[in-house]
Amino acid sequence: MSAPENSDALRPLTLAPEAQNQLFLEARTANTFTDEPVTDEQVRAIYELVKYAPTSMNQQPLRVVLVRSAQARARLVSHMTGRNQEKTEKAPLVAVLAADLDFHEELPKLVPFMENPQDIFAEPNFREASAQFNAALQVGYFILGVRAAGLAAGPMIGFDHEAVSKEFFADGRHRAVCVVNIGRPGPDAWMGRLPRLEYDEVVTAV
Repeated sequence: MSAPENSDALRPLTLAPEAQNQLFLEARTANTFTDEPVTDEQVRAIYELVKYAPTSMNQQPLRVVLVRSAQARARLVSHMTGRNQEKTEKAPLVAVLAADLDFHEELPKLVPFMENPQDIFAEPNFREASAQFNAALQVGYFILGVRAAGLAAGPMIGFDHEAVSKEFFADGRHRAVCVVNIGRPGPDAWMGRLPRLEYDEVVTAV
């Protein structure tokens, strides 16, 4: 018996249209926010979703610092560039997302079926490259998680990465990847949608 025409079996996407809009089609990088605070409960709920992002060997190098105090905010703003300073100063919550370069120390817990998995990443340059790449994967999921919470994200890489790393990760084992402003979008929050490459410009088959 054939499936009815409105069956999910005939749809290329099974994600509800409302969710497609919220996560992808209507979502934008926010440049302004309202004063409504972002709670720890919201951030925890976001993390409980995005912790399932795929990473190589389940290494999970992403580390997050929530910049809540006025003193910490001022320190961060001083290392942002251009218009990112004002945006970071006014956002209700700012998160510094970093890669833990010594993520391998957690691997015995994260891949318990392997013996001494941390030994695979003993070489520092190889370990750092893996940390940076996999943290970037997690950053993408983090932004989607913010959108899933009904909030807007303003991710930025326009800052002094070395200075922010030293300022918020004094142990020297972390590298700041990006800074994300989080909150409810404010007036004139969005730029117009910029062009995207079309499918045939990106995808080939061999």
